[in-house]
Amino acid sequence: QVQLVESGGGLVQAGGSLRLSCATSGSIFSLNVMGWYRQAPGKQRELVASITVVGGITNYADSVKGRFTISRDNAKNTVYLEMNGLKPEDTAVYRCYARRYTTSYEGQGTQVTVSS
Repeated sequence: QVQLVESGGGLVQAGGSLRLSCATSGSIFSLNVMGWYRQAPGKQRELVASITVVGGITNYADSVKGRFTISRDNAKNTVYLEMNGLKPEDTAVYRCYARRYTTSYEGQGTQVTVSS
């Protein structure tokens, strides 16, 4: 069983920045892909960004391209989501996820609120 622990959410003004962290309970190399989902009230869940553990191939939702950056620190078994130029529409619960072959894991989520 993989446990994911998120941190770094909070309240920020529009145009500001936040960095989310997601630490895994074991070796990051036991996983294939890690990333972040977000879900705002009344909206569908959206895959924000993902990164392959081997190779570091990244993928972003069009809504965050150019503003968000996902990265990983294999030595710390941690994935980061650097969020810049935040907009009120980025307000959501952000949830870290990881996939090992066909099995997926998710963290409990962290709230990001962007005020206008």
